[in-house]
Amino acid sequence: MFFGKRKQKPSIDLTGKQAVLHCSICNGEQVAGFKDMETGKFEEVMLIRNASDLEEFKRKYGVDEVTKEY
Repeated sequence: MFFGKRKQKPSIDLTGKQAVLHCSICNGEQVAGFKDMETGKFEEVMLIRNASDLEEFKRKYGVDEVTKEY
């Protein structure tokens, strides 16, 4: 049996989706995720607390550019 950490590929289908950073103007909270370009629905992926979290998000999902929405 193996109980160590396993690297898994993200289970999100990124077809027709754009990487977006939802930013709160009230408290500064930032959440990274993907917005469906047809429906406008946002799917949260991870909380962004600092620049290294954002870089991890980009690396994990193969994203070069993340747009901000307030």
